[in-house]
This record gives sequence, structure tokens and C-alpha cells, in this order.
Amino acid sequence: MAYLTLSDGTIYEGRGFGYKGDVIGEVVFNTGMSGYQELLTDPSYVGQIVNMTYPLIGNYGVNRDDVESDTPHVKGFVVRDYCEVPSNWQCTDTLDSYLKENKVVALQGIDTRALTRKLRDKGTMVGIISQEMPTAEQMLAVRSFRIVDSVRQVTTREAYEQKSDHSCGLKVAVLDYGLKRNILASLKHIGLDLKVFPSNASYEEIMTYDPDGIMLTNGPGDPKDNPEAIETIRKLIGKKPIFGICLGHQLLALAMGADTVKLKYGHRGSNHPVKDIESGRVYITSQNHGYAVDEGSIAQGTVTHVNWNDKTVEGIEYPDQKAFSVQFHPEARPGPNDTTHLFVKFKEMMIATKENENAER
Repeated sequence: MAYLTLSDGTIYEGRGFGYKGDVIGEVVFNTGMSGYQELLTDPSYVGQIVNMTYPLIGNYGVNRDDVESDTPHVKGFVVRDYCEVPSNWQCTDTLDSYLKENKVVALQGIDTRALTRKLRDKGTMVGIISQEMPTAEQMLAVRSFRIVDSVRQVTTREAYEQKSDHSCGLKVAVLDYGLKRNILASLKHIGLDLKVFPSNASYEEIMTYDPDGIMLTNGPGDPKDNPEAIETIRKLIGKKPIFGICLGHQLLALAMGADTVKLKYGHRGSNHPVKDIESGRVYITSQNHGYAVDEGSIAQGTVTHVNWNDKTVEGIEYPDQKAFSVQFHPEARPGPNDTTHLFVKFKEMMIATKENENAER
């Protein structure tokens, strides 16, 4: 047997799989029906134990291609029914073996619906997956647990470049706060050359690259834990077109003087409806975040997108600063490709800016 014990003392009894050990993390839920391999390797899940609301997990195994970073970042993984015999033409291994290899503790067989309702009613809380009932000392550790330095754990250590196979000559400086690889792939797909910088890169280092645009990526944790990055973004605003995704969206808003708030249980999954205010169209989006921009604090910029479940801010545009950002993931992986046009918008913004700069010379 194995157990998930929450900070309020609630116990869920199940069976362990994956790596056998004890692990403490922030317990959250994801509403996606597929995409568990992309989820496991998403750096935004640093410090978290992820509970899947869809019951059957592991049925298509794992493969070499569906990863968003080099290694899983979740602290633990919780499912209702683990499929021991996967079937898929791309499958190269079982989920159980993959978790063992990467030392990810997992739990199956609990009532994941009950756990999800608990988190929705009471809010996200810390928990421990343990092979035996947790000790009093472990429960003290659970109640004092906090995710710290999360961006520093997942950002690249050194800058590196990636070229598009069909380059259009535009260069993008990508600030890595815990990026998903499909952000880079989406940018290169439309002909953009990239240089990826660590989260602590200075304004001078970034501008030495002479980029045509700035990409602020997704990442984990509380956006306010990154004052150095916020100050760097503040210096970059207005210099080149900026596009922010997820944590990048929140950091841009903070740099523009707005505030962020922690959500009760966050948005995590590949089926979240978001309304584009200008067009009136509702997109189905991929999301993974526990914080949001406080709409009442936005003094600069215009809200462009709204979450159609809870009406939180999902997009902001700053026309005077040639910047815009979204809370959801237009690169998907996993999820629908409804909003990939935003990468094209970013490219068009860079082209227009460069044409204006050339005309002024």
C-alpha cells in the first residue's frame, strides 16, 4: 500500500508505482484527458504533486518525442487507474518504467474525483506521498513546505542559439523561465532564429544579441519571487516587441505596474475556454498556472482575453510598448492548436517595427 496525506490530515490510500519513496509537494489537479508525458516534463510543475482527473493513465505508454524538457519536473504523480500494458505505435516504454528511471514517486487506485473536489472546495494544499503512513515529523515538514527558487531550478545555465530551417532573418531573444520546447519549435516553424537566455540574463546581455523581438516564456512558481527578472523586463519594455506566455505574461504585467494573485486551485489542463474580447470567439486552450494578473490593478494595457470559467485575465496588450501577453499556452503540447496564430502576430509585430525603424533612418 501507499498513501497520499494532505496537510489537513486527509488520507487517501492506494498502491504505489513508479519510484518507491516518500515525497512532499503542492497537490494540484490537471483536467487533461491525454498528454501526461508532456505534463510530467513541463518545468512549470516544479514542486508539485499532480492529480489527473481523467481516470485511465499510461494506456499509450511513453516515447522519445513527447517531452517538453530533458527530464520530469513533477514531485509526484497521482492517477485513478494505471494501465500496465500500453498500446501505441510510438510507444517505447511503460509509464511505470519511465517514472522509475526518473525517480518520480506515483500513486494509483485512489478516488481522484474525491481528491479533486477536495482541492476545488478547500483550495490547493501541500501533501505527501509515502509508502507507509507518514510520521509526525513528516507531517511537520508537509505543513512547512514552500516552493522556493523554482525558476532558478529549471532555467538554462548558459545561453544557446537555435536557427530556423527556413529563416526569415528575424532574431528573437527567448528569456527562459522554465520553457517548454514547443515554444521554441513554434517560433522556429515561422522562420524565427532564436537565442535562449537564462532567467537572470542582464538587459545588456540580451540587447547585445540585437534581437528583433523578446519572448518571455512560461515557468513555475510565484511570479513575485523573480524581482531581478521583473526589473530586466522593465528595461526591455518599449525597446523591442515583446510576447509573454504564462509566467512571462505575469512578469510583464508586474513590470508594467500591475499585481498578481494566487488562485484558489489554479488552471491546469488542455481544455480551458478563453474568450477573445475583440472577436467574441472562444478558444479551447492549454493552461498550467496557479497565479493570475489582478484585473483591478491593470493601470496600463488593455485586457484582450478572459477565462470563460472564472473570468480571470487571460491576455493583455500594451500597444504603446509593442507588447502583448497571454496566460494560456498557444504552443499547446498537450492541447489544441486554436491559438497558434499568436506566434504569427508576434512575427508581424517584429516585421512592422523593423520596417518603421528602417524608414526613420
